[in-house]
Amino acid sequence: MKQIKVLVVDDSAVMRGVMNRVINAQPDMTVVGLANDPIVAMERMRISKPDVITLDVEMPRMDGLEFLKHLMQTRPVPVVMVSSLTERGADVTLRALELGAVDFIPKPQFSTDEDIIAYAEEVSEKLRAAAAATVERPRAKRAASSKSLPVAGSAPATFSSEKLIVVGSSTGGVEALRAVLAHLPDNMPPMLIAQHMPGGFTHSFAKRLDALCDIGVSEGQDREVLRPGRAYIAPGGRHMLLSGTTGRPVIRISDAPPVNRHRPSVDLLFRSAAEVAGRRCIGLMLSGMGSDGAEAMRLMRDNGAYNLAQDEASCVVFGMPKQAISARAVHEVLPLEDIARRLIDLCVA
Repeated sequence: MKQIKVLVVDDSAVMRGVMNRVINAQPDMTVVGLANDPIVAMERMRISKPDVITLDVEMPRMDGLEFLKHLMQTRPVPVVMVSSLTERGADVTLRALELGAVDFIPKPQFSTDEDIIAYAEEVSEKLRAAAAATVERPRAKRAASSKSLPVAGSAPATFSSEKLIVVGSSTGGVEALRAVLAHLPDNMPPMLIAQHMPGGFTHSFAKRLDALCDIGVSEGQDREVLRPGRAYIAPGGRHMLLSGTTGRPVIRISDAPPVNRHRPSVDLLFRSAAEVAGRRCIGLMLSGMGSDGAEAMRLMRDNGAYNLAQDEASCVVFGMPKQAISARAVHEVLPLEDIARRLIDLCVA
């Protein structure tokens, strides 16, 4: 079995110890170095050549974001951030994802043996996904302007009042969502998004997207009536579903147990959309590990929805889209840069 080589970079001796024990307990991975700051990490990298790095943010001698930026420009390696469950921690983590980090893991809060086991499973799962992720040197990003993509032959576009878009995403999904939503006009049909995220992060994520996009972005609220020109993100650590009648659907927020080990679950959102919206629905599966939502997306298709998936070349992790394609749930597979345009076309009345 090929071993995934992991370098742990954290100024906390306790966290280095936790990560060392969790990682070395996995049969397919090993810690090849421990570093208490980025300067030491650079030396460890030359010796150990890690497949994945776990990286804290606030460290002596060099800030974690500064190190990440340097790393992505000189020697891209999959990086999983280790983040505190605070608003500042969320903001810094989202900035790290913009700079090229693959994913993030909240710092642990252990109270029971079950918590320790669950954390070990989350760490190992994310490191495996990161090791398989596509990481490239950052290219010059076109500045996201307030001008969204025009619809050929119409100004402005008139969208169907019946359409509804539901989106599932996980690893790599934060940046994929940003790339899609930044090019949608402010009169798009409503969108519901299940992005795998813990509590405390989706509020900051929604705020960042709302400031960037023409379409309004917020966390979904229980019993909120859907409105055009709005994208609703499932609150971290909670499920978001569609409920109500076909003519007036509303959001429902649930604390039910995880589905497919996730809360929020793409599966629950997509199943509710299949039942409530049927053929009025457009489904979109973006970058992510695992298979959450694949079978539910097939149910959406069976009920008349039209479904899209991000292609392998543009995915950070081609897990969830691949499984949806394998389930025969997808009508079209598109590069990330073409998805906003296709959504617009599908929604025009």
